[in-house]
Amino acid sequence: MYNILIVDDEEMIRRLIAKYAIYEGHTVSEAGDGMEAVDLCKKENFDIMIIDIMMPELDGFSACREIRKFSDIPIIMLSARGEEYDRINGFELGIDDYVVKPFSPKELMLRVNAVMKRYNSDSTGKSDKVTASANEIIELADGGLRADISARIVYVDGKRADMTPKEYDLFFYMLKNKNIALTREKLICEVWGYDYFGDDRTLDTHIKLLRKSLGKYSDYIVTLRGVGYRFDAEK
Repeated sequence: MYNILIVDDEEMIRRLIAKYAIYEGHTVSEAGDGMEAVDLCKKENFDIMIIDIMMPELDGFSACREIRKFSDIPIIMLSARGEEYDRINGFELGIDDYVVKPFSPKELMLRVNAVMKRYNSDSTGKSDKVTASANEIIELADGGLRADISARIVYVDGKRADMTPKEYDLFFYMLKNKNIALTREKLICEVWGYDYFGDDRTLDTHIKLLRKSLGKYSDYIVTLRGVGYRFDAEK
C-alpha cells in the first residue's frame, strides 16, 4: 500500500479522501496549504501526493513547481475549476493526473492505483502497454517527424521535441496503432491505465499539448467526432 500526502485547505475534503485511502490500507498524511506540503515533502518520502490548486500561502501550481525541484513524486491535482488553462498548466509542470471537483472518492483511489502502477513500472524498467520493442524508430514526412521509441525521443524537423511524459506515452501508443480509429475509452484505458469514467478533458488536453509539440505535423492526429482519434500515417 502507499504513503499518501493529501493537500487541501478544506478539512472536509482531506477527511473524505483520507477515509477512503485508509479503508484501502494506505497511510495518510495531511497538509492544509502548499507551503506545508513543500515542507513535508522535504522531510518525508511519500509515494504519491493529491493536491488542490486554490489554497492560501502557496497555491497548488507553485507548490508542485517547488516540489519538482527536488522530487519526482507522482502528483494528482484537484481543482474546483475545469478550465483548460489549469489542466495544461498542471500537465506542463509534470503532474500525473488531474481531477475536477466534485469527484468520486472511489474513482480517485482507482486513479491513485493507476498512477502508482505506471510509476512503479517505469522505475523498475519494466515494459508497459505503450512501450515498443527495443531500437524501434519510426519516421514520417520524409524523416521530418522521427520517433525513437526505445529512447523516448521525438524529433521534429531535426529538433528534439520537449514533451511531457504522458505526451510521449500517448504519441507512441498512437504511432504503434497508426491508421486505426482509437476510441476515447481505449486511449484512456491503455495510456492512463484506468477505466473510462466519461471525463474526456484529460485526454483532450493531452491531445492539444501533443499537437502543439508536433508543430506543422499536428494534422497527423485526426479527430473522429463522436469516437476519438486516429494517427493518420498516410498523410
